Amino acid sequence: MIATIIQRAVMQGTPLLFGSTGEILTEKSGHLNLGIPGIMYVGAISGVAGAFLYEHSGAAFNPFLAVLIPLLCSLVGSVLMGLVYCFLTVTLRANQNVTGLALTTFGIGIGNFFGGSLIKLVDSDVPSIALSKTSNCFKTQLPFADNLGWFGDIFLSYGFLVYVAITVALIASHILNKTRMGLHLRAVGENPETADAAGINVTKYKYLATCIGSAIAGLGGLYYVMDYANGVWSNNGFGDRGWLSIALVIFSVWRPSLSILGSVLFGFLYVIPTYIPDISVSAKKLFEMLPYVVTIIVLIITSMRNKKEHQPPQALGLPYFREER
Repeated sequence: MIATIIQRAVMQGTPLLFGSTGEILTEKSGHLNLGIPGIMYVGAISGVAGAFLYEHSGAAFNPFLAVLIPLLCSLVGSVLMGLVYCFLTVTLRANQNVTGLALTTFGIGIGNFFGGSLIKLVDSDVPSIALSKTSNCFKTQLPFADNLGWFGDIFLSYGFLVYVAITVALIASHILNKTRMGLHLRAVGENPETADAAGINVTKYKYLATCIGSAIAGLGGLYYVMDYANGVWSNNGFGDRGWLSIALVIFSVWRPSLSILGSVLFGFLYVIPTYIPDISVSAKKLFEMLPYVVTIIVLIITSMRNKKEHQPPQALGLPYFREER
């Protein structure tokens, strides 16, 4: 039972880990991207569209292409959303909060429009699309995992995107804390005027961080559909995972390595009601609120302690125009 709960918590938390890692990179450049939920939605529907067209192309099914095509489609769709956000907030200096919220609304609308169009193409009795062949490729586990008992169930029984999410978070943490590129990015987020005066290309770092962060977040949407949801797409089926990803950024105090543990905790809080017998609907909703409550508590504690390393970048949410420095 315990191994099963941990396994489900990890699977539930993986989309949050992708989303929070992408958002941390973006926020380290000084931009608060509240469009992450929409970007994750677009990443999901882009991958679904690519998988759908490949499965219905009539070509012989190739597992490698079945994974590669949705991955590339998801990355392209997510990066395009990131570029739109960058153009509006970096180049045109539009309000970051308004732009992010508009991007979320736009992304969910785009996802539902194309998702509904694909559902009509298959003429399904239920409002969903099932991409079982592609999903099986994404969910492929290590062949020896079943022979290792509880250890295999907890650590080795996942599709490859779970390990990609953990690896990306660790790499992002290393880049931010141990490399010159990470130092430059943090400088841009803390004080873009000083970074610009030191010869750092502020615009380039903002664009790169936001687009790479968007690509990572989009993979969270793709993982949810292809692995967690067994390849089934249904409109508005993504829930509040995008917002939970943003909450996880605060919970992990802008540290990608800590967000790995935070994602498992959030996933645990999300799935634990399923294993409580005879739980009421209202009690289940209270459990779903817990990740946000925990985030608020962490925010209060870090604000009271006022440690520099636990605070957001100083220039977060503030536009920068070099002629005004």
